Amino acid sequence: MNIESKILKPDEKAACVLRSLYSNLGYCQYKMSKFEEYALYIRNKDFLVSDGIISFTDTNGRLLALKPDVTLSIINNSKDVPGHVQKLYYDENVYRISKSSRSYKEIRQTGLECIGDVGLLEICEVLLLAVRSLESISGNYIFELSHEGIVESVFDDYDIDTSIRGKLLSAVSRKSCAEIDAICSENNLSEKAKETIYVFTENYVSIDRAIESLESICLSDKSKASFKEFSFLVSFLVDAGFENKIKIDFSLTNDMSYYSGVAFKGYIKGIPASILSGGQYDKLMRKMGRSSGAIGFAVYLDALERFNLEEKEFDVDIVLLHSGNIADTLKTAESLSSAGNTVRVCNEIPKNLRYRHVLNVTQKGDN
Repeated sequence: MNIESKILKPDEKAACVLRSLYSNLGYCQYKMSKFEEYALYIRNKDFLVSDGIISFTDTNGRLLALKPDVTLSIINNSKDVPGHVQKLYYDENVYRISKSSRSYKEIRQTGLECIGDVGLLEICEVLLLAVRSLESISGNYIFELSHEGIVESVFDDYDIDTSIRGKLLSAVSRKSCAEIDAICSENNLSEKAKETIYVFTENYVSIDRAIESLESICLSDKSKASFKEFSFLVSFLVDAGFENKIKIDFSLTNDMSYYSGVAFKGYIKGIPASILSGGQYDKLMRKMGRSSGAIGFAVYLDALERFNLEEKEFDVDIVLLHSGNIADTLKTAESLSSAGNTVRVCNEIPKNLRYRHVLNVTQKGDN
């Protein structure tokens, strides 16, 4: 049986396309258990997109959580294998507080994780798949990039205490120079340090301008190494033909206690929040006792619920009026449906039903 794509909702269409995209590049599907140990999530609560975790006590007394996140489950249920890279994708319903309704909701989420001896090849592949994921949903998208390693190494260059880094990151995320001024003043940071942090708040007019600004603030070997990697990744996407779709924006910088290298978000016109989010999370791996590297992303399909849903002009193409012979009526309905029409079989036309044509079986023609 062929499934008509027109009956699929936007999130259902996207999930089918994304699963095909990932599996065609050798990613294997990961199927998550509905319940996981609550402690796994509470230990890494800051990593979760949503604060809310639905928990309950099992019959054996264990405290369990109704799955709020897939990445933590994948890490928890995989092992380090030297020289090996594990490539997984998932299509799961998670349970968390929805950004739109601010209430608990079952949310469909599709994404992938690449875990193991992750190098530039794997990072580039994941970035390419993230962009392709956006492209498969809409041609009108923006892919934003930053790099946690650059931010962290620049903070190290100026000996910025870990106790105020979170405050500075929050100010950078809001692009608030006034907040940065106040934090630097309160903590006796130098004028040079403050001006350097300002660079992370810039709305760069071009990729070249962004690269130039970032290179100017990377002074140590560590920051230069992070910049070199980031510059390579940006050049890779530009060479792949996405120059007009990517934007360098360090306001999306995440918690540096979990994330390490490149970080990214994806946006689609018509949806106010990011629909895709991801990055490298080597530090989370270390926190969970793992030695492997890791990078991945998730596509938040709940954001597509109202995306590109055009109001249909008609409920059905044809109203087929039955007037006696059931077999002939249903045979006619099947024939019309096979020809690509939507058909409503009834004895009389329902009130408020919007239709293109009315067909009476006995008359073999339109009324």
